[in-house]
Amino acid sequence: MLAIIHTRARLGVSAPPVTVEVHLSNGLPALSIVGLPETAVKESKDRVRSALLNAGFEFPARRITINLAPADLPKEGGRFDLAIALGILAASGQLPMEPLAALECLGELSLDGSLRPVRGVLPAVMAAREAGRQLLIPDANADEAALAAADDVLAASHLLAVCEHLAGKTRLPPVSPLAECGPPAVGPDLADVRGQHVPKRALEIAAAGGHNLLLFGPPGTGKSMLASRLPGILPVLTDAAALEVASVHSVAGLPVRHGRWRQPPYRSPHHTASSVALVGGGSSPRPGEISLAHQGVLFLDELPEFDRKVLEVLREPMESGEIVISRAARQVTYPARFQVIAAMNPCPCGYRGHPRIDCQCTPQQVMKYQSKLSGPLLDRFDLHVEVPVQGGDVLLSQQPDGVSSDQVRDRVAEARARQMARGCINAQLSGSGLQRYCQPGAEGEAMLSRAMEKLGLSARALHRILRVARTLADLAGDSSIATTHLVEALGYRKLDRQQSR
Repeated sequence: MLAIIHTRARLGVSAPPVTVEVHLSNGLPALSIVGLPETAVKESKDRVRSALLNAGFEFPARRITINLAPADLPKEGGRFDLAIALGILAASGQLPMEPLAALECLGELSLDGSLRPVRGVLPAVMAAREAGRQLLIPDANADEAALAAADDVLAASHLLAVCEHLAGKTRLPPVSPLAECGPPAVGPDLADVRGQHVPKRALEIAAAGGHNLLLFGPPGTGKSMLASRLPGILPVLTDAAALEVASVHSVAGLPVRHGRWRQPPYRSPHHTASSVALVGGGSSPRPGEISLAHQGVLFLDELPEFDRKVLEVLREPMESGEIVISRAARQVTYPARFQVIAAMNPCPCGYRGHPRIDCQCTPQQVMKYQSKLSGPLLDRFDLHVEVPVQGGDVLLSQQPDGVSSDQVRDRVAEARARQMARGCINAQLSGSGLQRYCQPGAEGEAMLSRAMEKLGLSARALHRILRVARTLADLAGDSSIATTHLVEALGYRKLDRQQSR
């Protein structure tokens, strides 16, 4: 007897189809699994045997051959347990085969027949829908599947419930789609930051245009505090973008952020993070911090304390918006369209330029510290902004200081709407888009030419200045870039000025 069950593997953020073929033949009792299974898949035969027996089914005393097709696709994890169990039951005549043709199954089995959750359910939901089949998943994955569910996702807690559904005795109810999200969760408010009007202005510009921002200044001036306020002034994600983010988190095994799933993610890895932790990888490739920050913010505090080799791996994904992880057997691509906010001290002791505390660093130590950031990496930051020391009168003032995150978010949303009418946010403008929307007037061109010669700006830095100027025009509601916008955009390239001295 031959039974065929449909399921899904996990490859990056995609869910390629896998066909589980179960064949029962005469011979000495044995069970073999073929089709490039890794160790956890090979061990499924023991889990499936115990689950079937403890659920009251008969385990066939025959030769059982299980093929996981296609044979050249690596199979990993316990996600194929349920499909293998149903295949054995159908091939041995204990379940009807007809209902299985329009069904895909995912789930790991415990020894008593209970279904355990698996990673990467959300991509499988969308792939099964595209194939025109229902997807059956463990109950523990129902919340995640609800983000994309319609009436084509079923959830069960035990193998017996699945079998009763297939036998037509007790139907499993479909997973209910996620209800509309309420207002954004309340986070840190930008109005809590005292003083720092220029950095707060730069933060608004970064949010409006999706620009990368580097904050530098002495310890305790509010660099991390400012960075933590950025997610609160970003617009909520569209449904398509939110599903992309949720798919990456699903593959990584992170919990579903119900009520916050349309908010941009915020990731803040420690400076001891390795390159694999940051960009992803491993023997079984998993998404790194840059992919977990997809469509959101990656905050790198104490930027020069990161290993230089780790920082250099950020350069390509900051431009391309994706990371490709290559291994001998396969290649995996993860999305990585993230916005970088970084913070650093001006020197190893942190007090260079402090109005009241003397710096103890030698010029050589300062040069060595700042040289940890390569020129190409520094070029990829659109804004370099100093966060100065604030006086006690500013910090202790009881008067309201600046606008709230809600007010800034409204301005950012208006500027983003103008950009999306052109096709993309300003940070992603390139080629013909730059020429069409970011052309300055004759006076602006002459000023930029002088600035390039004086500051030694690269072509990449020039393009980023033009993108920031375009964002400033969008925030002001202007259709064209004025010289004042270029002057302000140049004012946010302070580290270029220091390097040109």
